[in-house]
Amino acid sequence: MMTTSEPQDNELRNDRVTADAEACPPPLDNVDSLEVLDGEPAGDQGEERLYVAGQWQLMWWKFRKHKMALLGTAILIVLYLIGAFCEFVAPYAPEAYFIRYKMAPPTPVRIFDSTGKLHAPFIYHRDRSRDPETLRDIYTENTDIMYPIHFFVKVTTPYKLWGIWETDIKLFGLAPEIEDQGIFLVGADRLGRDLFSRLCYGARISLSIGLVGVFLSLALGIVLGGISGYYGGRVDTVIQRVIEFIRTIPNIPLWMALSAALPADWPVLRMYFGITIVLSLVGWTGMARVVRGRFLSLRQEDFVLAARLSGSSEMRIILRHMVPSFLSYIIASLTLSIPGQILGETGLSYLGLGLRAPAISWGVLLQEGQNVRSLAQAPWLLFGPAVSVIVTVFAFNFLGDGLRDAADPYAR
Repeated sequence: MMTTSEPQDNELRNDRVTADAEACPPPLDNVDSLEVLDGEPAGDQGEERLYVAGQWQLMWWKFRKHKMALLGTAILIVLYLIGAFCEFVAPYAPEAYFIRYKMAPPTPVRIFDSTGKLHAPFIYHRDRSRDPETLRDIYTENTDIMYPIHFFVKVTTPYKLWGIWETDIKLFGLAPEIEDQGIFLVGADRLGRDLFSRLCYGARISLSIGLVGVFLSLALGIVLGGISGYYGGRVDTVIQRVIEFIRTIPNIPLWMALSAALPADWPVLRMYFGITIVLSLVGWTGMARVVRGRFLSLRQEDFVLAARLSGSSEMRIILRHMVPSFLSYIIASLTLSIPGQILGETGLSYLGLGLRAPAISWGVLLQEGQNVRSLAQAPWLLFGPAVSVIVTVFAFNFLGDGLRDAADPYAR
């Protein structure tokens, strides 16, 4: 016989089961559906996956917490795409010039006309006149003539993408039949050449020289730093004294001395690799110090001793066991070193000791703005390349900070 207290006990039991069901959500099926709390998976199952997650997964969870690093990554992706496809992105060839638009200021791109009506992006025709007192060219917009901006527009003169595929499609530009008017997003130089197109071509050299130089520095740093830290003794002493000697010399004078030794009549490609080697010969010392310190701490670890007892060669121990154990630190250090390489090339080219015309790099373009006339009449010749370098350096620094934090995912 059921007593009066039994229904109340059943109701309490049902309420408790319902509360437990609401407190415990259903299990998650995959990692992508995990809710993220403070950059890491939340919930009981999320904690379990956090414990069994690999090093790279933990680094990604930590990296995506760094918003500025994500922003820097997006900016660098855009810049490197522009450099890789500069022939397609640039509306004009780097040596194409408009005689009527020497020292022309940036062209305003508009979507509203003079009456306030909405249009697709367009520009106005610009008339040129001359100031009778200063003899400076003055450009005024003629609101009666509008030129719409077309995307994926055909050009009259075909070009070769990467020097291989011939095509006549540009990302944007004016109609092909319009020859007396140009679109200058960043202005024109003293010969009437589009500065934005030249910046796109310059991005290919300036951005790639940083990557090539850093990878050469990586190779020298890992080899010499690894030998120094792994073997020690006299080899370590000699390598460290060489590193200390190089680091005692200021970078800029050393770069200038090495680059001045390069023949001035070298072609562009040979000068490019010469400057890259010059920058690498100076930049490898910091990486060698990092690698040496890590090798000194790892060479007595159990996994290294086990590999040595199992008969592994010393090169295999270094490349397959020791280097991968701190690969994340190497990646972060490399990312922070690339801006130094870019600034080195820019500074040498600006001083006339690096790349020279007809090569196009951001440093070469900065030479256009180093005289008083350019600063007074066409400041965009200086601001265009300078802003490009500044944005790139900041983006690399943000990315490097994010990778450096993600390199130790267990730190709080």
